[in-house]
Amino acid sequence: MLVPLLAGLGLGLSLIIAIGAQNAFVLRQGLRREHVGWIVAICAASDAILITLGIWGLGALIQAADALLVVVRIGGAAFLTWYGVRSAIRAARPGALDTNPAGAPTSLRTAIVTALALTWLNPHVYLDTVVLLGSIGATYGDGRWWFALGAALGSVAWFTALGFGSRLLRPLFARPVAWRILDALIAVVMIGIAASLLLGL
Repeated sequence: MLVPLLAGLGLGLSLIIAIGAQNAFVLRQGLRREHVGWIVAICAASDAILITLGIWGLGALIQAADALLVVVRIGGAAFLTWYGVRSAIRAARPGALDTNPAGAPTSLRTAIVTALALTWLNPHVYLDTVVLLGSIGATYGDGRWWFALGAALGSVAWFTALGFGSRLLRPLFARPVAWRILDALIAVVMIGIAASLLLGL
């Protein structure tokens, strides 16, 4: 029980901590203190669902569905490009989209839709969370559900720390230039991931 649980926790954290579209969005919302609980819950719950599906064997089906992966890659790349361009505009010309350097308030609906899109339209999520975690978890036999629980707990711990812990950085973001730097980094991450998705077609 303990071995697969810790293995799932460690692997889950190692996959999720790397900077990506989802993490960048959670960080930005955490810094702005906007709908953080909702965003953390959506990201953690989505990961738990994807991990469970992977343990159930969905990873094998995804690997066989080449056409579906192509559609998801293109859709994900388009969304990430749009989000990255908006971040780049905020970084280059903060007043182009709104007058607040931190950005205009994000509605709950927009935040939820964005969190869902950044999670479910990202093919890397399926390849890492469903295929990789699912295939490794399957090697634990009857302990695979403990592995899944450990990986899901890793997601909960990470998103909670990132979303609610990022407020400790708020003094740094009291200056408008810090928001411009953050938006520039987010733009690079989003557009970089979009490019990698298209190059992988």
